[in-house]
Amino acid sequence: MRDRDQDGRARNARPRDAYGRPLPHGEPGVPTMPDDLSMPPAEAVAEAQRLLDADRPFHAHEVLEAVWKAAPEHERELWRGLAQVAVGLTHLRRGNAKGARALLIRAADRIEPFAPGPYGLDVAGVARDVRRLVERIAGAGEGLALDADLGIRLTG
Repeated sequence: MRDRDQDGRARNARPRDAYGRPLPHGEPGVPTMPDDLSMPPAEAVAEAQRLLDADRPFHAHEVLEAVWKAAPEHERELWRGLAQVAVGLTHLRRGNAKGARALLIRAADRIEPFAPGPYGLDVAGVARDVRRLVERIAGAGEGLALDADLGIRLTG
């Protein structure tokens, strides 16, 4: 049963591991982002990159998703695509190469129209790096999930 807030919206209070997998209640976990996270886009880009560099793509996804949900209509697909990049990396780290490839391809397709990118984002570079990673996954499969530098940089 999921935890609910005072308005009845689902809130999952279970602890999570570094890749966002739920752990049993009472287990120590890695802190996640607050449900009401709100930060300016440029700050979110820096925080998401810090989390990606720390091999915490699930948490980077949470930051990017918060911006996506608050973004003006004309930017939402960009932020949605960036959040999908982080989710794809999360799937890869969890050993789901097939799911990672599908999400990463969709993410690159979604963000490319926004190049060069606002807020210091290197959208063309992210799309290029994501497509290279997709090729690496196709060549290495599950073996890439555990030890490779994924090499995704949000800014130039």
